[in-house]
Amino acid sequence: MSTSSTRAVRAGRRTVDIHRPDKVLFPEDGITKADLAAYYRSVAPHMLPHLRGRPLMLERLPDGIGGPRFMQKDTPAGYPDWVHRVEVAKEGGTVTHTVCDDTATLVHLADQACVTLHRWQSRTGHLETPDRMVFDLDPAGDDFDAVRRAAHRLGELLDALRLPSTLMTTGSRGLHVIVPLDGHSDFDEVRAFAHDVAATLAAAHPRELTTAARKQARGDRLYLDVQRNGYAQTAVAPYSVRARPGAPVATPVRWDQLDDPATHARRWTLATAPEQARSGPWDGSTARPRALGPARRRLDALR
Repeated sequence: MSTSSTRAVRAGRRTVDIHRPDKVLFPEDGITKADLAAYYRSVAPHMLPHLRGRPLMLERLPDGIGGPRFMQKDTPAGYPDWVHRVEVAKEGGTVTHTVCDDTATLVHLADQACVTLHRWQSRTGHLETPDRMVFDLDPAGDDFDAVRRAAHRLGELLDALRLPSTLMTTGSRGLHVIVPLDGHSDFDEVRAFAHDVAATLAAAHPRELTTAARKQARGDRLYLDVQRNGYAQTAVAPYSVRARPGAPVATPVRWDQLDDPATHARRWTLATAPEQARSGPWDGSTARPRALGPARRRLDALR
């Protein structure tokens, strides 16, 4: 049943109401809340494997991308009982994060004007030990050629350390290079290792790359950001829509797509990302997760 104020959407085994489905969230593009829900429903088979079991931080824009936005960690009491949650300790108390394990939850979050989903690098039951290591290649401007060069150099170094990696556009300006881990190292170990990898690369290319956290210290150099590898830190989830004109999407890509002149951080959008998802960009690169111990010994030998 559909009315001017509510539209029912079938999502897996459940029916989810989209309230004010005609609410425009991207004014320049005419993209509505119903369009956002339809997008997330369509990419759910490709997106959910990267979300299941992970605490989320939700970027919500109730009045669209021209209005206020807020980052939601704690799950509101009004969320349906079937939305999974995980209670996580924090300084002075706890926070109950939403966990998106099914299509219905993904559609419900779209109804809540959650445009972008940011995920932890660890899963419930193993919150202290990440199974992903993320390098965020963040250019000083909007120079994607600099991102390409940095990605190739980082990929070559990771290959030398025998750490297979995958690529994802951020939907903003840069790329994420992601390494699957076996989940036996804690966050401090992973972040320290990532920092040392980034520092090794920056030392080899000091005019182009930096690990300086302060923007004033970076100049025109690309920032190799490893801060997303800390406990409770998040990174944008694969296939998440970004709150920017054009509705760009954080999209997994193949290494052989990196040098395509058409590839840039915002190449895929809400309209085109489903086709890229169906092409299975990570299907051939889902390597066995690796331990950091042997890679640490190889890295120390290189430095």
